[in-house]
Amino acid sequence: MRKDSKKNLRLNSDIQFHLSHIISGDIKDPRIHPMASVSGVECAPDLKTCKVYISVLGTDKDRQDTMDGLKSASGYIRKCLASSLNLRNTPELIFISDTSIEYGVEMIKKIDALGIKHDEDEDAEPEE
Repeated sequence: MRKDSKKNLRLNSDIQFHLSHIISGDIKDPRIHPMASVSGVECAPDLKTCKVYISVLGTDKDRQDTMDGLKSASGYIRKCLASSLNLRNTPELIFISDTSIEYGVEMIKKIDALGIKHDEDEDAEPEE
C-alpha cells in the first residue's frame, strides 16, 4: 500500500480519532497533561509502525511528562486501539512531540504586535 493511498489516509484519520478518545478519556496517568491532543498520525505503508504527533499546550516540563506517560502507556493504548479497529496487525505506536501549534501561536503574537504598531502609525496625522 502506498503512503498516500486512500486506504492509508482513511486509516490515519481513524487512528487519530480513536487515539484522541483513548488519550483524553481512558488513560488515568496523572503525567498526561489535560491539554494534550493528537495533531497528526502517519502510518507506514506496511502498517507495522505508526508515528503519532502529540501537541501539548503547556510548559516544557508538561510536554516531557506527557511524552513519558504516553510512552509508558503505549502497550495499553495499543490494546485499546486494537479493540476499536479491525486490523490484522495493530501498528506499533511511536509518540513524537509536535510544537507546530505553539510555534504558530508565537508567530501570530509577533505579527499582531507588528500590526498594532503599524495601526498606530496610520492613526497619526500626516505632517505637511
